[in-house]
Amino acid sequence: MTQKNTDPDKIARLVSELLSELGEKPGREGLVRTPQRVARSLREMTKGYSIDLDRLINGALFSEPYSQMVVVRDIKFYSLCEHHLLPFFGVCHVAYIPAGKIIGLSKIPKLVKAFSQRLQVQERLTNEIAEIIQEKIKPMGVAVVMEARHMCMEMRGAESLTSPTLTSSMLGIFRKDARTREEFFSLIHSRQSA
Repeated sequence: MTQKNTDPDKIARLVSELLSELGEKPGREGLVRTPQRVARSLREMTKGYSIDLDRLINGALFSEPYSQMVVVRDIKFYSLCEHHLLPFFGVCHVAYIPAGKIIGLSKIPKLVKAFSQRLQVQERLTNEIAEIIQEKIKPMGVAVVMEARHMCMEMRGAESLTSPTLTSSMLGIFRKDARTREEFFSLIHSRQSA
C-alpha cells in the first residue's frame, strides 16, 4: 500500500469546505491558515504509506547465534483511527527469539512508527508489526503487545476515559509455548531500574 502524490492544495480546499459545513467561517482570523496546516498535518501523520520497509531496515540484519528473547518495550506510538480520523496512542512492546539472525534494535521502533503512520485499527497495527518482523528475520517467534488510548472512545461515543485497549499478536513459539509467553509478559511488566 503506497500513498499517492496527493495535492496539498486540494486537501486544504476540502478542509475549508468542511469548516464551512460545520458552521464555521474559514475566512476568520483564527481559521485562515487552518486548511493548509491540517493538510500538512495529515500528510505527516500518514507518511507511513510511502515508507519503503526494505529501505528502512537498510540491511540491518545480522547473523548471530543468540537464541534468547530480545525485547524492546515501551515504544511510544501515535496513529489515526481509520473509523473517525481521531488519534489513538500509547506504547508498544515487541519481542522475538532469533533463529540465526538479529535485527538492529533501532529498526524495531522505526517499524512501529512506519505502520502507525497510516490510517489504522489497533488490531491490524499489532499484527502488521509482528508479521513484518517474522517475514524479515524469520525468528522462532514474535510477540507484540500494544496498549493505547483512543480519542474516538474518550471524546465521543462511550466517553470512556479510563479504558485503554490492549491487543497482542503472538507468532511461532510465543503462540505455542505458554512459558515463553509468560516470560515475555513478565519482562514487559517488570519495572526494575537499569
